[in-house]
Amino acid sequence: MFRIIRNMVPFCQSPIMSKDEDPGDASRPTRADAKRNTDALLEAALAVFASSGVDAPVREIAEKAGVGVGTLYRHFPQRSDLIAAVFRHEVDACADAAPLLAAEHGPGEALARWMQRYAAFIATKRGLASALHSGNPAFEMLPAYFKERLQPALESLLSAAAASGEVRSDIEPSDLLQAVASLCMSAHNTSPDHTRRMVALIVDGLRFGASP
Repeated sequence: MFRIIRNMVPFCQSPIMSKDEDPGDASRPTRADAKRNTDALLEAALAVFASSGVDAPVREIAEKAGVGVGTLYRHFPQRSDLIAAVFRHEVDACADAAPLLAAEHGPGEALARWMQRYAAFIATKRGLASALHSGNPAFEMLPAYFKERLQPALESLLSAAAASGEVRSDIEPSDLLQAVASLCMSAHNTSPDHTRRMVALIVDGLRFGASP
C-alpha cells in the first residue's frame, strides 16, 4: 500500500504559534478531559486534512475540535506529530473493527464488511498522502505500524471465513490489502459508490474455489 502513496510532496512542519495562547498553560486538564481533547483534535484534523490538505491552518483544526490553539500544541507540538497521530488513530480504528464485526456477523459477512471498512479508510487517507513521504522522522515507522495492525486483523477474518468454507484458503492478507489499496488510490476512481462495487467484486472473487 505504501508503494502507492509514496508519490508525495513535502509540507510545512513548523508550528505556527498563537500570540494569544500559550501551549504551556498552567491550567492542566484532567486525564478524561485530555482524552476527549485528543480525540476531538484527531477527528477534526482528519476532516480538515481531507478538505484543505495537511498544511491547513492549525487554528482551523482547533476551532473545529472546539479547543484552543494552545491545547492543540500541548498535545501535538509539531504538525508532523498531529499527522502521524491521525494516521495511527485511523489505522487503529480500522484494525479494531475486525473483532467487532466478527462478533456481530458470520465469517463471510464480517470479512466483506471489513473490506469495505478498509476501503473507506484508504480513501480518507488521500488527504495525508502528500505528507507521508516528506522524509520527516515522525513518519518513518508508519508503514510498519500499518502492516502490524491491519495485516493480523484481516488474517483473522480470512482464516475464519476459510474455515467456514466461505472463501478460498490460499489468500495472502498482504496481497489483499495491496489489491484494495491499489483500487482505492487509483486516479480514475473518485466515486465512493464505484469503490464499494469494486471491493464487492473482489470479495466475490475470494469465494471462487472455496471448499465447503
